[in-house]
Amino acid sequence: MIKVIMGLKGSGKTKQLINDIQQAVATEAGDIVCIEYGKKLTYDVNYKVRLVDSEEYGIKNVDMLKGLISGLHAGNFDITHIFIDNLYKTIGHNHDFGEEFIAWAAKFCEVNNMKLTISVSDDPANASETIKQYL
Repeated sequence: MIKVIMGLKGSGKTKQLINDIQQAVATEAGDIVCIEYGKKLTYDVNYKVRLVDSEEYGIKNVDMLKGLISGLHAGNFDITHIFIDNLYKTIGHNHDFGEEFIAWAAKFCEVNNMKLTISVSDDPANASETIKQYL
C-alpha cells in the first residue's frame, strides 16, 4: 500500500506524516523506518522509528533511493512501513522521476508486503494520474 501526502509548502504535510508515523508505531507489529532530508524530525517521532537522513548517505536521485530502500529491506525483513519526508528534496525536483519512483515503489511494496507513505511538496492539482491514485 502506498499513500502520498501532497501539498504546497506550509500546508501541513510534515505534521500529517508525523501523525501517520505515530499511528503506525501504535498499531503495527513490524519495524518502521522514516527517510528524511536533513535531521529535522529527530524530536518529533517516536524513538522506536529508525530515522535515516538521506543527505547523510548522499541520496541524490531515484536510483539511489531505490537502492537505499532495497538495502533497508534486505537487511531487515521485519520492516512493515517506510515513510519518506519530502520526496522531491531527496531525489531532486523532477516530477517524472517522482512518478517513476512511485510506480516502482508500488510494485516493491506489494511484493514485499510493506507500506510506504510519501510526502511531496507540490500542488495536488499538478499531480499526474499515477500519483493521484495514491492521494
